[in-house]
Amino acid sequence: MKKSYLWQWLAPLLAIPLIASCDGTPVHNIDSAAKSASGSTTASVSAANNVTDAGRPADAEISKKINANLASKMSKMLKGSELNIQGVYTTPLQGIYEVVITGNQIIYTDENAAYVMIGNLIDLEHRKNLTEQRVSDMSKIDFKELPLEKAIKEVRGNGQRVIAVFSDPDCPFCKKLEEEIAQIDNITVYTFLMPVPDLHPNAQKKAVQIWCQKERTTAWTQWMRKGKEPAAVANCDNPVADIIKLGNKYGFDGTPTLVFPNGKTISGLMLKNELEQELNKNQK
Repeated sequence: MKKSYLWQWLAPLLAIPLIASCDGTPVHNIDSAAKSASGSTTASVSAANNVTDAGRPADAEISKKINANLASKMSKMLKGSELNIQGVYTTPLQGIYEVVITGNQIIYTDENAAYVMIGNLIDLEHRKNLTEQRVSDMSKIDFKELPLEKAIKEVRGNGQRVIAVFSDPDCPFCKKLEEEIAQIDNITVYTFLMPVPDLHPNAQKKAVQIWCQKERTTAWTQWMRKGKEPAAVANCDNPVADIIKLGNKYGFDGTPTLVFPNGKTISGLMLKNELEQELNKNQK
């Protein structure tokens, strides 16, 4: 789901190259070393630092100061739009704090919010991308809380491996993901219809039409994998608006977004081999 990204305002100033999916979401699962080599902003943590300092709530006074200063300064850059700060946390770098903003995005700043860094914090000793790990931890979802009755269900083979996908019927990357899913056996897919009207004006209407079909699973797969338009039917009670709200609640900023039974979420297109690996690793 597309949101007003802080990157959209800062990237032109910092000349930061972004790789994006069809809905503006940073592509998932890019190797840390590759990111560093590509020239994206990366801060490294020396072996002497204690990485367990990452992710602890910052001192209340410091948090208050960062919230006030950063919100004030960024509102001018964002032309009056509010910066939604969800939390301020410590990092292994002395004097540098992690700030979590809308959509579980992470930026880094100093105590006075005089400077902002966008990029990845890397622990060189343990070869860990601390930023990626923090985003992953914050994005975990209790799979049991998902309203599966509001999803389109497809079972392939024995259906033993389970996944939920938040998808837009007009998103090209979502359609490509469906092509990959069609090649996978022994899987149960719960698809939550999460159209992005700002990007795809007809997506919400189409999502409702697909849900209201007598055979909605067939209608979904025929449209997404073969481009066959669903037959026109009368609108019915449907969960589309509820799913859009649910996506907002979870901070999903792009489609497709995949949710695995162990709570792991991944945004962006995954090809068959990688999806198979993630399915096997993240069931429980």
